[in-house]
Amino acid sequence: MAGALVWLGGCSSREVPAPAGRPVVEMNADDRGFVEGTGIESQDLVAVSDQMARSILAVPQIAQAQTPPVIVLDPVMNKTRFPISKDIFLTRLRTRLNAQAAGKVQFLARDRMAALQREHELNAANGVAGPVAFKGADFILTGALESISTRTSQGQSDYILYSFQLIDARTSVIVWEDASEIKKQGLEDAAYR
Repeated sequence: MAGALVWLGGCSSREVPAPAGRPVVEMNADDRGFVEGTGIESQDLVAVSDQMARSILAVPQIAQAQTPPVIVLDPVMNKTRFPISKDIFLTRLRTRLNAQAAGKVQFLARDRMAALQREHELNAANGVAGPVAFKGADFILTGALESISTRTSQGQSDYILYSFQLIDARTSVIVWEDASEIKKQGLEDAAYR
């Protein structure tokens, strides 16, 4: 009986008071928050990926293509001191291009190849599918995050270079390259995870 009361008590919904201090504030991803450091922040991600998406769409190989070029994403190299999900830049770039490019580009789901292969095998076993026809890429989209960091008794300074390339998959020619750079200084740094 006592166990049932404890269980029932655990299921009751009660409001837990917030700890003293500032409550959670919902913000837009491109807003500068009151919690920030000198590293890579959400507003940087939004600004950089929007700039790169616009720039990619202006490349003649994309803008003037008769059929939508096929792009595969290659992981971004994170050469900064900040532990960031480096693929978040390419994910946001891909989603921005897919949402705003009106079918001017196509992306290959190379990160889903195992699942695609399993599905093809299941379909083939049931007589549903024909031969595998995975497309090849016309271009590879990749990038790098690099930084210079300085710390003195006066504070912390970080310069971050965000660079991206679109590489012709057949010739290895870099058909597009663009970069964005941001420098921040502060009295103390935030802990990035």
